[in-house]
Amino acid sequence: MLVTGFRKELLEIDAAAEADRIVAGLRDAVHRLLHRKGAVVGISGGVDSSVVLALCARAFGPQRVTALVLPERDSSPESVPLAKMVAGRFGVTAVVEDITQALEGLGCYRRRDEAIARLFPDYGPGWKAKIVIPGDLREQETLNVFHLTVISPEGRECSRRLPVEEYCQVVAASNFKQRTRMSMLYYHAELRNYAVVGTANKNEHALGFFVKHGDGGADVQPIAHLFKTQVYRLAEHLGVPEEVRRRTPTTDTYSAGSSQEEFFFRLPFEILDVIWLGWESGADPEEIGAALGLGREQVQRVISDLSRKQRTTAYLRSAAVMLPFPPS
Repeated sequence: MLVTGFRKELLEIDAAAEADRIVAGLRDAVHRLLHRKGAVVGISGGVDSSVVLALCARAFGPQRVTALVLPERDSSPESVPLAKMVAGRFGVTAVVEDITQALEGLGCYRRRDEAIARLFPDYGPGWKAKIVIPGDLREQETLNVFHLTVISPEGRECSRRLPVEEYCQVVAASNFKQRTRMSMLYYHAELRNYAVVGTANKNEHALGFFVKHGDGGADVQPIAHLFKTQVYRLAEHLGVPEEVRRRTPTTDTYSAGSSQEEFFFRLPFEILDVIWLGWESGADPEEIGAALGLGREQVQRVISDLSRKQRTTAYLRSAAVMLPFPPS
């Protein structure tokens, strides 16, 4: 059904009421359904994990929440101090577990660097790297073709399109990071008879911006229904430190640093979320564009990208296929 009168203000939420609703849901899920005593949350110094930590502290009390900080050698130097500051703000004990040695044992860095060196033979110690995709969807219609950017110790930057084999190897090796973090989260959860509470927002969960059985693995996902811009609204209401709310969302996976926008989303969230809401609501692309000062073709490019990402990442959100299939 065509929606008329669409406007970007429809994205606004009642942050106080939403926080109360999530807190009640967390208590019900963790205590009644899962029979656990509290929550373990992996925190990174980013806004999503900070919001989830604040909600868990309200739901269970700070004494029944453990904040796990999980750096590795490629992590941003800001991540640990910001994460500790957030934990302190909400009265939660922070536990730091550096996973670098575990990743070295798994061959994470070696396997990744082998693939990078096939494209850039000079790549070695002191170099940094990141994966990026084409620019702003408002300006061009291109598929999500990945490029590898490397930065030499002297600051020289080079980029090349990633062939499929090298792309798969870099991503597969890098995904050890999220899966190792989830293993550590479940260690601390089982140690305390707590539940692992996930931190994915709607943008990440519905578009597949997570690692299956990695950061996508959790017992409860309390904010997976909220757009990123709505998470920011909750963060302000809950008192998440301004330093965290101002921080550019990053993958915190690649040594060169990569924002979520340049790695995956290709648009600022305040534009992406409005277009997505309009698309879900059945609004005409021209009407969505009018709310943002964009043309119909620009909006349609974003909608096509959203649809493609949801379709191609559906397997990430699926449960294991149980065989044999039931008779039809």
